[in-house]
Amino acid sequence: MSGCCLRLKELMESLSPKEQQVASFIIEYPNEVISMSIDELASACGTSSSSVVRLCKSAGYSGFKELCRVLSTDLVISQSEAITYNDVRPGDSIESIVHSVCMSNMKSIENTMSLIKVSELEQAVEAIEAAKRIDFYGIGTSGNVAMDAHNKFMRINKISMSSTDPHNQILSASSLQKGDVAVLISYSGDTKDILDTANVVKQTEATLISLTRYSKNPLSERADIRLYSSSSEPLIRSGAMGSRIGQLTVIDILYTAIVSRNYDFVKHYLDRTRLTTSQKHIRSQPL
Repeated sequence: MSGCCLRLKELMESLSPKEQQVASFIIEYPNEVISMSIDELASACGTSSSSVVRLCKSAGYSGFKELCRVLSTDLVISQSEAITYNDVRPGDSIESIVHSVCMSNMKSIENTMSLIKVSELEQAVEAIEAAKRIDFYGIGTSGNVAMDAHNKFMRINKISMSSTDPHNQILSASSLQKGDVAVLISYSGDTKDILDTANVVKQTEATLISLTRYSKNPLSERADIRLYSSSSEPLIRSGAMGSRIGQLTVIDILYTAIVSRNYDFVKHYLDRTRLTTSQKHIRSQPL
């Protein structure tokens, strides 16, 4: 699915009924839409041109012309770089499962890349770079991603806190101060525990960065900086596998950007942590 259609699909639940009609038509007939005028699209969907404009704004485009331009580019790319993916079915061979899972994870990364807004990402990197302390919070699978982020930033001497326990999260968040950053991770963006933590963060002067699916959701609405990841979770793979891959990709981007900007400073810490952790390895003794 192209980046434009992916955005519309992710936004679908938060759109008005009229906007949903237009979005559904674009997703189903993208090749036809790029050759239509705004009035022709509105007529085909049984809506008004103002509904089309509202949809474009909801999807983050300046107007219908920009949506068509992006959609047209996406279609060209998708035709030349098509990735075949079939859902895993009961009784599939190991070879088929290997192919399906790998292709799905690759697609999650590709979809996440199409949703990244460079301006928001730059703001996040600048906030983290300047932060005295950076906390990572998530629940369930997103909590595992938060712990991975915590581990990465500790390696470059960033004071970092992380917890998957809702009670510890609000206790930790309550001690945040101006200049600190809290990254809250939730694919749906509407998990009660993570929203409780977000509310505590908002009572401090810390910067709140959200990492959610591309949609209008309660967590992203509370955030100062909004980052997005993507996933398509087939029923048989309901263990949040794809969403985890997308979230980890965004964390890796943030970490790598910070290291790149501050390489001369963090190299010492990277070397030291690499040496320290290497001492935990068991080496064969010479005979």
